[in-house]
Amino acid sequence: MALTQSPSNSSPPLHTFYAHRREVPYRLFAVVYLSVLLLLFYHHLYNSNLVKISNSASFPSIFLHLFMIFSDFVIAFMWATTQAFRMRPIQRQTFPDNLAKMLDKSGEYPRLDVFICTADPYKELPLSVVDTALSMMAYEYPTDKISVYVSDDGGSKLTLFAFIEAVRFACNWLPFCREKRLVERSPEAYFSKNHCWSSDDEEMKVS
Repeated sequence: MALTQSPSNSSPPLHTFYAHRREVPYRLFAVVYLSVLLLLFYHHLYNSNLVKISNSASFPSIFLHLFMIFSDFVIAFMWATTQAFRMRPIQRQTFPDNLAKMLDKSGEYPRLDVFICTADPYKELPLSVVDTALSMMAYEYPTDKISVYVSDDGGSKLTLFAFIEAVRFACNWLPFCREKRLVERSPEAYFSKNHCWSSDDEEMKVS
């Protein structure tokens, strides 16, 4: 059953979300995993490990036992912090066309800020970051209402050069997207599709 989020009953939904069908197996696995962790720490606290630590005169032995307990604790903590994303997994479906139906006759769109963060140009390729920015700017939204911010924590010259070239490409790409009413507004996704190229497509690909 779809759960719909909308401001009022009469307004069309902007998105719907569905509970993932693997929700129950995820929770059962979490219960089993938690039981194993509790048994593991019970073994550390009340079994022979503490006796060995207190009676051992060898520093390496004491260090090894403490290190094993600390390692198990870190692994348990890392597992526990990721469970919030798995307790109720959902799938979303968006309806951007309904946004215009929810606005009044003046068509006053709300302001939208998009923040893109990158740090390492080798792990986060500048081409992918540029494609993200261009696809957001080409979206069918009033240009005076949307702002795209890019934060390069690594201060990469390669990323800077990529955006300098992207500014030149955007002068042709953004009008092209609006004219063709493209759904795939990312240049990489659009040009990787196998379809019949028109003269405009070839010209855009060369630019």
